[in-house]
Amino acid sequence: MATGDDPLREEVVVRRVFDAPRELVFRAWTEPEHVRRWWGPEGFTMPYCDIDLRPGGIFLRCMRSPEGQEFWVTGVFREIVAPERLVFTDSFADAEGNVVPPARYGVGPGMPLERLVTVTFEEHAGSTKVTLSHAGLPSGADRDLVRHGWVSGLESLAGYLAEAA
Repeated sequence: MATGDDPLREEVVVRRVFDAPRELVFRAWTEPEHVRRWWGPEGFTMPYCDIDLRPGGIFLRCMRSPEGQEFWVTGVFREIVAPERLVFTDSFADAEGNVVPPARYGVGPGMPLERLVTVTFEEHAGSTKVTLSHAGLPSGADRDLVRHGWVSGLESLAGYLAEAA
């Protein structure tokens, strides 16, 4: 599905059902003590996570790769409907939370400074279906990397929720 008028800017959509109540899954996305335990692709850690959970609130996270490289990301919450929906921007950042060009982290020149993420949480008999849309991504390898990151991250979330539930 294309976003806007640019066919090269598309969205990644990932769906996953978690064997956990919706309220817990929502908290796992919105409370730093939970986010630190699962966020990021397999093997990554999160040494820093700050979340101001309100419309207009800002988050700042640092993901550290197994090789020790740090990736800082920031964004602004545009919509919060607990425990049903989150909408937030997504940008690469420095450690102070300033938005930086994606090229700083080796991402191709087609990646925009800001992308939009929408996450919905649907309850189904004690389980939760999460649908994630990451919009504004260029086609090609960088978009494929984003998809892989989300799929891997949601796998980590499943493991964390199995322990936490």
